[in-house]
Amino acid sequence: MTGFLASVRNLEEARIAAAAAVDILDLKAPQHGALGALDVADVTEIVRRLGDSQCISATIGDLPLEAARILSATRTMAATGVDYVKLGFFPGGDLAGTLSALEPLARSGTQLVAVLFGDHAPSAELPRMLASAGFAGCMLDTADKTRGSLTEICSLQSLSRFVTEVRSQGLLCGLAGSLRTEDIPALLPLQPDYLGFRGALCCGHQRTQRIDPGLLQDIGMAVRGTVDVPSRLARGIPVNPPASSVAPLEI
Repeated sequence: MTGFLASVRNLEEARIAAAAAVDILDLKAPQHGALGALDVADVTEIVRRLGDSQCISATIGDLPLEAARILSATRTMAATGVDYVKLGFFPGGDLAGTLSALEPLARSGTQLVAVLFGDHAPSAELPRMLASAGFAGCMLDTADKTRGSLTEICSLQSLSRFVTEVRSQGLLCGLAGSLRTEDIPALLPLQPDYLGFRGALCCGHQRTQRIDPGLLQDIGMAVRGTVDVPSRLARGIPVNPPASSVAPLEI
């Protein structure tokens, strides 16, 4: 069954999401980029208050693939006690060196989740490389939030290949990237381990605004299959038009 990941930016939002029984609380600072990092002290406080009853992940920021810098940020975030540390694999940089630096940390029990970006056409080799380095999971997101939903950037066929490849490597698989309510019925049959949301949960669907408890509940019900999404859309929630061109993933 596909789980529901909600990205939150502070303790207040984390409590709202936890009360809605989300499967993963994802801590990030959306005003600082696709994977903007919350202050370590804030992450530590959220883990202290909610970590006993809630699975929590946290991002390390939009950092280039520089082995020493990534390793330091990952160790710092892992020390907060989060269940998963998420790090972005942006194009360029030292991929091999970064994976080599992170492998001992992953092998010693720190659960690392690599975030790839559909708008950057990730290599088909990456899931295998991540599994070899001891990563726990791999998710597909979007780096440029102005280009629309992941489903507007990547074809469903390419997303299906991504999910199949990631899961074949024994990795936890997630899909995110400006996902909307209307994306859910098409993505659930692909059977990712979780779908991640931020903008769709926020007032005005703006990812830097505060979370709306009603939208949070609606998305949760849709992911869990307890609401008829097409019927709900027909009652007034707008449906974005399909993208005129879809860039396939390499996977």
